[in-house]
Amino acid sequence: MISDDRAVTPAVGKALEVGIVLLFVGVMTTALYGGAVPDYRDAVGAEVGDRAVVAAAERVENAVPPAARDVRTVHGVDLPRSIRGENYRIAVENRTLVLDHPAAAVDARARLALPDRVESVDGAWRSSDDAVVVVTGDRGGMSVELTARAELGGER
Repeated sequence: MISDDRAVTPAVGKALEVGIVLLFVGVMTTALYGGAVPDYRDAVGAEVGDRAVVAAAERVENAVPPAARDVRTVHGVDLPRSIRGENYRIAVENRTLVLDHPAAAVDARARLALPDRVESVDGAWRSSDDAVVVVTGDRGGMSVELTARAELGGER
């Protein structure tokens, strides 16, 4: 008696095809999420961080009036709410804006070009707050502070 197993061949062939496709998808997913995607997110996050800090530095520099001595101004600063999906902070260190981000690859700095009459620059912004620059001064000199709009109370 001769057995005929030819009816099983199409089912086995399809099972092998499905197995190969699943193996391919698994290898590609592992390769992308293990290397390419995180590297891309780091690169994009670093670029967004650089742009955010440079734009913030420009806004701080423009908030200082050119010739006024007796002044109190408040200027809003637009910051991205998150970079690389995380909240961050921008602080002043030695007249330089410094981005503090949980991802080590996202790092940015921008030196502030301010007139000599600006005696102090301090404060910090969190990305979750509405950021403002407060410039105050009199004949003795000027100061620049980075703060949140909520910290000003009712002042606009």
